[in-house]
Amino acid sequence: MFWKLRLPLIITFFVGIVPIVSFFLTERVPGVSFARDTVERYMIIIAGFALLLGVVNVIQGNVRKIERRAPGWPFAISLLAGLIIMGSFGLLSAFRVGPFQGILTAPDGGDTPFFWMTRNLFNPLQAAMFSLLAFYIASAAFRAFRVRNLEATILLLAAFLVMLGRTPLGEYVFSWLPGGERWLPAATDWIMAVPNAAAQRGIIIGAALGAASLSLRVILGIERSYLGMREK
Repeated sequence: MFWKLRLPLIITFFVGIVPIVSFFLTERVPGVSFARDTVERYMIIIAGFALLLGVVNVIQGNVRKIERRAPGWPFAISLLAGLIIMGSFGLLSAFRVGPFQGILTAPDGGDTPFFWMTRNLFNPLQAAMFSLLAFYIASAAFRAFRVRNLEATILLLAAFLVMLGRTPLGEYVFSWLPGGERWLPAATDWIMAVPNAAAQRGIIIGAALGAASLSLRVILGIERSYLGMREK
């Protein structure tokens, strides 16, 4: 029982408390900086093993999907092919000398095949995915900007001014007003710098308090879901 419960809780407490102590104490306190650097090095090693575990999990899940001919299994084949090809070239990029030097030259004679595929395959696919997300964003904006109450009306007017102020079309539309080419960008900048910034700071403060609360629960052993156990 000690190895399954107490030892992970002790390690979690130590790893969580060291950065907090090192943040408030100066470098003159002996042992604090050494403990912090040691914990950071071990965290990098653990992150590497966690990444490997994630790759294995992805491979197992997609292989099962292909075997069962589950919906979307051709996409699983594409995912595994991209993972294997990109991963192999990424690992071989560390051996640019010796027997692998001949196969590590990109078709254009520049970067390695890994960076060549990233620039010519991955980046265009990523751009296409985000372009498709624009339609979902537009749909969500249409639902959010429906005038149902006072708050929705204010949101609609602010969004309308910001969109007009960020485009040359807005300045052209209001150019017939005295100073129209100046007050619209100024109003846009004020909306982004004052009300929008205040809302963003409130969200960030709330997220930071939530993260600090969850971190304390984990460090003190109250939150034990990461061990596959319920709270006690």
